[in-house]
Amino acid sequence: MSASKPPMFLKFRSSTKFIISTVGIGLFTDLFLYGLIVPILPFILEDRVSVPSSKIQSYTSALLAAYAGASVISSPPAGIIADRLSARQLPFLLGLVALLSATVMLHLGQTIVVLVVARILQGVSAAVVWTIGLALLLDTVGAENLGVAIGSIFGFISIGELGAPILGGILYEKAGYGAVFSIAYTLLGIDFIMRFLIIEKKTAKKYKVDLADDTSAPDSGTPQDEESQDHEPNEEDPLIGNGKQESEWKITSEPPNWVRNLPILYCLSNSRLIVAQLVAFMQATLLSTFDATIPTEAKSLFGFDPLKAGLLFAPLVVPYLIGGPIAGKLVDKYGPKPAAVLGFAWQVPALILLRLPQAGGTKQIVVFCVVVALNGVGLAAIGSPSIVEASYVCEGYFKNNKEFFGGEGPYAQLYAINSMVFSAGLTLGPLLAGSLRDSIGYGNMNAVVAAMCLVVSVLSYVFLGGKPKLLQKHSS
Repeated sequence: MSASKPPMFLKFRSSTKFIISTVGIGLFTDLFLYGLIVPILPFILEDRVSVPSSKIQSYTSALLAAYAGASVISSPPAGIIADRLSARQLPFLLGLVALLSATVMLHLGQTIVVLVVARILQGVSAAVVWTIGLALLLDTVGAENLGVAIGSIFGFISIGELGAPILGGILYEKAGYGAVFSIAYTLLGIDFIMRFLIIEKKTAKKYKVDLADDTSAPDSGTPQDEESQDHEPNEEDPLIGNGKQESEWKITSEPPNWVRNLPILYCLSNSRLIVAQLVAFMQATLLSTFDATIPTEAKSLFGFDPLKAGLLFAPLVVPYLIGGPIAGKLVDKYGPKPAAVLGFAWQVPALILLRLPQAGGTKQIVVFCVVVALNGVGLAAIGSPSIVEASYVCEGYFKNNKEFFGGEGPYAQLYAINSMVFSAGLTLGPLLAGSLRDSIGYGNMNAVVAAMCLVVSVLSYVFLGGKPKLLQKHSS
């Protein structure tokens, strides 16, 4: 390949900014199409599918959960396949096929069955996009820059997950269902072009072309470049210095063959990685709980139509968009522990305060928006810690056990696990929210979720980044 003519615009197509932008657009598209029908789904079920009003919440929750359930099942094979392929671009492109099919079915579907199948196809696409996209991101920026990259991307893609309901509600109210999906098809076209044009760093390197001006990413297909491999760990090192000495990452006993075939399983024996996945699970549970309940609560309290219900997501999106990159930089500087501990602790009172708004006029709507915005601040804080901590742990094992993990490492498998856990949270959120809201009311439902956040905050303090010094002294 090195003797062949380089592709057009090689430097731009393999640049860190373009790759990050492509991954961001891919994740944005997935979450945008996931959330597009959130505010209008109750009205579609009632008006077009003739679902009885008493069953609207349960059907809404089931359709939201169908997406996440399919993603849970599809994530592990996506990660295994990705780690065994020499390039990530092809499966990244193929993920759009299922997504396009799902979009057409959501656009034209007239029955519950069609809508469920569409959400399942969206879930399959999400498993591929998140697994491949995050692995490609780590390949590009390295573990030491992952926090700010994830924070920036998550701040952007939060518009897709939380802002799509706003746009969906506005377009549905003003121009109908077709207008909503014209936006979806346009976004899919942009996404396809960017994924098609991307050239991975390890592929670009084979052309022997000077890429020296793009120095923010490693040159190899693995997250560590040659210089970092020779780097001596110190207290400021974001990986080895984050709670473990380098020798403690070394695998000293021979793992069984079934673990050697799926090396990510060995990493999962580390409590830090388990709690990192719990953080991802709770983050997704929170997001999907808001998705499932804000439109129905707005309709119940204020009699809002789809347009107004969609606009209520704006107070949730804005703090997330502004705070995500800031939180990501702090995670890179101080580690994942402070952001996770404080973020989930913040969510406890913020969720409990959601019991304050009552049925009424402008004053109650303002109260609802203010409390929702407070929850958006917490969501911004918890966006980065899970993926960054998980990458730290995997990086520690990979760097010290190359013969066990192979040349590429288990990163796609790691992000498959992360996608699976995140999708499980997206599955639980609507089901939990729907059943609790119907049985004990909206305020008590949020109190239950707040208690879950408190537990995750405590576990994050104990385990993320290693055991805190206070507990180390106590145990010794």
